[in-house]
This record gives sequence, C-alpha cells and structure tokens, in this order.
Amino acid sequence: MKAIIIDDEKQARISLSLLLKEYCPEIEIVTDCENLPEGVKAIRRHKPDVIFLDIEMPGHSGLELLDFFDEKEVSFAIIFTTAYNEFAVQAFKLSALDYLLKPIIPDELVASVSRLKKQKRDQFSILYENIHSEKLDKIAIPSGTDLLLLNIGDILYIKGEGPYSEVFMTDATKYLVSRSLKNFEDVLQNDRRFLRIHRSYIANFDEAVSYSKSDGGWLNLKNGISIPVSPEKAGLIMEKTTVVKR
Repeated sequence: MKAIIIDDEKQARISLSLLLKEYCPEIEIVTDCENLPEGVKAIRRHKPDVIFLDIEMPGHSGLELLDFFDEKEVSFAIIFTTAYNEFAVQAFKLSALDYLLKPIIPDELVASVSRLKKQKRDQFSILYENIHSEKLDKIAIPSGTDLLLLNIGDILYIKGEGPYSEVFMTDATKYLVSRSLKNFEDVLQNDRRFLRIHRSYIANFDEAVSYSKSDGGWLNLKNGISIPVSPEKAGLIMEKTTVVKR
C-alpha cells in the first residue's frame, strides 16, 4: 500500500517513516509533506492508499483535507496523528477512520494498518458529514482489526473500567473498546441524551423508564437493565425529569 505522511514536524515524519518501515513493511512511503497544500498536491500526483495526517498544523488543520476533494475523488484512507489528547478526542468524536496519539506506539500503528484493509467506503461520507454538522449521528469505535460505526441513538449505556469501556446497545449487543469512559464523556458531553450517572457508567436517558432511590440509587432502562447512580449524580437526574406532585 502506498502512503503519504503530512506533518509539519520533520522529526515526526522521520519517526513515523522508521516505524512503518520496521513494523509495517507492506506500507510504502511515496513522499512526505510539511503542510496541507503540499499534501493535497502530493495526493493528486501519487494517488496513495492511505494518508497519515497530522491534525494540528500551522495554517490548516488536517481536518480541512476533505474540503479539497469530492467524495468521488477519494480512494485513500485516513489515519489522523496528533500529540494532543484533545485532538484525539476530536478525531474520535468525528468518527475518524482511525487515529494515533503521539508518541506513536508500534502495536497501535500495526493495529491501525490492519484495520485499513477492512475500512468501508461509506466511512468517508460519515467523517465528512460529522465535520460539517453540529449534530453527531454515528461514532466510530475500534474493535480488534475492525472500526465499527455505531448509531449513537442505539447506545443503551456505557460501562467504563480503567482504559477500557463496554458499549451496550439497545439490541443487546455489546462491544469492548480501548477507550476510557472519560473519552466517551468528552465526546458525548453536548448530547442531551447522555448523562454520566456514576463513576463507571454513562446512560442514554432516552432509554430510562424509572429512577429508584433505594440502595443508593438505580436507573432502570427499557431493556429491564438497572445501573447504579452515584449519590452526587442524583440531582442531575432530577434536573432532567419533571416530577409530578400529588
């Protein structure tokens, strides 16, 4: 697979090239570029299979790359790279095809390259629409060598444990994700449906049917599932609920 690296830091380009050469020999770096305009020209000239794209660069954000191409022109995958957690969250929030946090860990690089082979064509459309929309409809989560595109409204609740989270869907399926609950909280913070009700749980409040104050507090969901509510979060639930007085 042919690849282009777009990053304003020379050392970052060199480091990624060396990692790819050692751990992903199937990737051929055809060129590297220090800014987005040069990168756009290189893409049109070399027609690569994948772009390793820095998000934060002087002059242009890497997220602006898609503005230079029509959907029919895009035959390449994108793996965003960034040294900043907030931009990693932004990439995750936008259902990015994939991203790597600098300094890049070889195992994560290998996993991202493996996922390239399974990426679907419609992921470009989802990413483009999310970048230009205030409301998110889908979210991309890594699952082994796959990148799953989930409808946000179909998430029942999310349970976090350290650096991992379990995403439980309304159809009873669940996914183990190598993202912390805080990451999900940051992504969903502007979505009125989701509320962190416990240090280990985020719930889709649209799926809630009742709140029980017994045994410390429980939120009961449509599927007959109950999840705990922290005492300090009980007030947030009451704020989102109209209580009928007798």
